[in-house]
Amino acid sequence: MKITRQEVEHVAKLARLRFDEAEMERFTDQLNAILAYIDKLNELDTSRVEPSYHVLELVNVFREDQIEPPLPKELALANAPERADSFFQVPRIVE
Repeated sequence: MKITRQEVEHVAKLARLRFDEAEMERFTDQLNAILAYIDKLNELDTSRVEPSYHVLELVNVFREDQIEPPLPKELALANAPERADSFFQVPRIVE
């Protein structure tokens, strides 16, 4: 499977990205190299590999939830860059 320049242009348009001619050519070549590598991996015999197998024994380590008292306001606001009374002050983003 090969990626054409038109496909790269289409994806760039969908992502609202602009590339010059050299970048388009480079990205087309890079994507084709990636697909060639994937095709090479598809040649491997994976018939004896169980699905969802992971090389390492992984175990999720979750702690039990514990109810603890909240931080005091002064401690929570200690590193705030700006504050107003007992609140964090942030830049206004909505008019």
